[in-house]
Order: sequence, then structure tokens, then C-alpha cells
Amino acid sequence: MNQQMVLEIVGYVASILVAVSLMMSSILKLRLINLVGSAAFTVYGVLIHAYPVAVVNLIIVFINLYYLRQMLGSREFFKLLRVQPGSEYLAAFLDFHRAEIQRFLPGFAYAPAERQLIFFVLRDMVPAGLFIGETRGDGALRVVLDFVTPQYRDFKTGRYLFADQAHFFREQGIREILSEPGSKEHTEYLRRMGFSPGADGGMYRLAVSG
Repeated sequence: MNQQMVLEIVGYVASILVAVSLMMSSILKLRLINLVGSAAFTVYGVLIHAYPVAVVNLIIVFINLYYLRQMLGSREFFKLLRVQPGSEYLAAFLDFHRAEIQRFLPGFAYAPAERQLIFFVLRDMVPAGLFIGETRGDGALRVVLDFVTPQYRDFKTGRYLFADQAHFFREQGIREILSEPGSKEHTEYLRRMGFSPGADGGMYRLAVSG
């Protein structure tokens, strides 16, 4: 492989990374991928002696680093906001995010029921997630919907819900949370949140600590 081919590969990789970053709905992922793409473009610019290209992309690298530090270092305000099954806002939220919910849970259709536990997870008072569960008489809660809006899919919402708010579930008499594994992406999410597969490989289970 000659030097010219190596330079072209670096340039193509940098271009692809920058393009992919612009497709991310998550601002965090956008910044991270764009950072790597800009760094690659900086190296590319130096290698081909296109110093204006290198300088501009180096500036973009520092801009991405600045905002990533702001995002990762800032403290957000989280809060659970419980709502009733017949809430008009709940219906509007589900309708607005219908397509995205169907992507993870094809065929999902919300049906209000008496024993449902429903609440929004607010981040800086913005609805970042919606949780719907059905309580059972044995201290278990079956997850009907655990949805996080695209811009907040950095696992912070899930960690707040299942780790920081374990006492909330305990106060409702819940000792165990059950969830269907779903897609590969959702199964990975459950594992990261501390869920374990059941003995039969079906429902994933999380013991509520505290």
C-alpha cells in the first residue's frame, strides 16, 4: 500500500465520520463522533500539507472538547412526574413519539388499566423518558413501556430511574421489575441497567435494592 493510498483512506474515513456524526439524534454521540472525524481531518490536512484544512479542523476538535466537557461535567436536575392513565399530556406524548416507539416495540398500543404505574422522567424539567408498568400482587412490576426520547439516550435517564430511584419503587411495594428482552439494542440496555435474564431466558429481572 503506497503513501497516496494511505492518505486517501485517512481522508475518506474522516469524511465518513463527520457525515455519520450529523446523522446522530443524540447530541453526545454527535459530538463524540464529530470529534474523532475532525481529529482525523486534522491529521489528513497535515499529511497533505493543506494547513488551512488542518487548522480549521483542529479548531473544531477544541470546540467539540469544550462542549463535551460542558455536557459531561454539568449536573442535571432529575425528577419523576407521576401521571394518571387518562392524562391528556400522556396521550399527546405517545402520539407524538408513535413512530419511534414502534421502532423498538412494533405493535405497541397503549391501553389504560387500573394497576398501572405511569410517570415521566424529567431532565431539567424536560420530559426525557416515559415509564409505564403494571403492578402484580406478588411485589413485581412488569414493564409495559420504558421509552427515552432520542436526544437523551445516554443511559443517565435509566440509571436515575432504576438505581437512584429504587426507593420510589420500594415505596410502591415493588421488590422486582420484569421486562421483555425485546430487540438486541434493548436487551443491551437492560443488561447495562442491571437486569438479568430469567432461568428460562425469557423475562429479564431486576431486584429493587434499598
